[in-house]
Amino acid sequence: MSAGLPPSVDVVVIGAGAAGLMCAIAAGARGRRVLVLDHANKVGKKILMSGGGRCNFTNTGTSPANFISANPHFCKSALARYTPADFIAMVDAHRIAWHEKELGQLFCDESSKLIVRMLLDEAAAVQAQVRTHCTVEEIVHDGDRRFRLRTTLGTLECESLVVATGGLSIPSMGATGFGYEIARRFGHAVLATRAGLVPLTLSGKHLERLQDLAGVSLEVDARCNGMAFRNRMLVTHRGVSGPAILQISSYWQPGDDLRLDLLPDRDILDWLSSRQRERPDAELRSVLADVLPRRFAQRLCEVWLPSRPLKQYGPGQLREVAALLQAWPLVASGTEGYRTAEVTLGGVDTDGLSSATMMSKHVPGLFFIGEVVDVTGWLGGYNFQWAWASGRAAGQAC
Repeated sequence: MSAGLPPSVDVVVIGAGAAGLMCAIAAGARGRRVLVLDHANKVGKKILMSGGGRCNFTNTGTSPANFISANPHFCKSALARYTPADFIAMVDAHRIAWHEKELGQLFCDESSKLIVRMLLDEAAAVQAQVRTHCTVEEIVHDGDRRFRLRTTLGTLECESLVVATGGLSIPSMGATGFGYEIARRFGHAVLATRAGLVPLTLSGKHLERLQDLAGVSLEVDARCNGMAFRNRMLVTHRGVSGPAILQISSYWQPGDDLRLDLLPDRDILDWLSSRQRERPDAELRSVLADVLPRRFAQRLCEVWLPSRPLKQYGPGQLREVAALLQAWPLVASGTEGYRTAEVTLGGVDTDGLSSATMMSKHVPGLFFIGEVVDVTGWLGGYNFQWAWASGRAAGQAC
């Protein structure tokens, strides 16, 4: 032992992010001696950067339907026992001002630093200790149900070990696959991982057609594999981004058919027909520029919809125009990957965990929580709510 690490505690939490800190708070409140270890130089890095620095800390509409998992029922128990209202009560108790941006997404009025400070204050109130700059080098589990950890700050033992290491997204902030390594070491299956809530990239002619429109934004309804998300799309130098694209990216894989309704909530054929009656001499590109960004409308008519006066379109041709606008094909080649992904899809197989406690079915006293588990939320505060809920479930059990 060195550097102030106690020789023994009840609970060690690996990872000082949202899930890890919530677990520490819940376990400490039960009188457990808790130590949180993190290899990074500060706690809650993803909390600090989220929501543009204002932290989209939950979503009032959270339900199991907002999550992706090989077992869609797994998240139900934890989410039911710790709701957005429960976390909001903590935020309010610390007098942190917040607002709803859209679609149930709650943000701090000021800084995400306030959420991190709140969590650290709550942890300190229950005597949970937090150590940064600490890398776990070895974990041994013996027959007496104790874990022995060798770290860069010394060695220690614990009764319960909670893995809250997050996923692979944003490696520049310290993300690693260490949690998956621990899971495999103790006999857990780890489902294939990939980047989620991530911009899509284009290549070849598909990129050439849109690249110079970088910065153009429009509202779309993105559809893929039976899912649809209505929100903004942003054209980038490498492809497309924006909330609608980030959302659908979690359901898309290379080769999948991806379509965009460019005029959502509009009967496009009826609208085109009325424009044709009212402005028969107007060219299609001019009419589309009334409802779409001008440069985007022009590009549509240069590549996909040759423009001519509306009076020159017969009924069948007008239907073809409407069909393309309602299901415009976006041929993506890949994603920006973990570098910019907000979350990691896949992870520790939930079949090996208790949905009530997050404890391993293979190794008593071993828990997995947060993003390292195969539970991934939509964009908009859902992943934080899973972190709070799964962290608390483990904290009440470990």
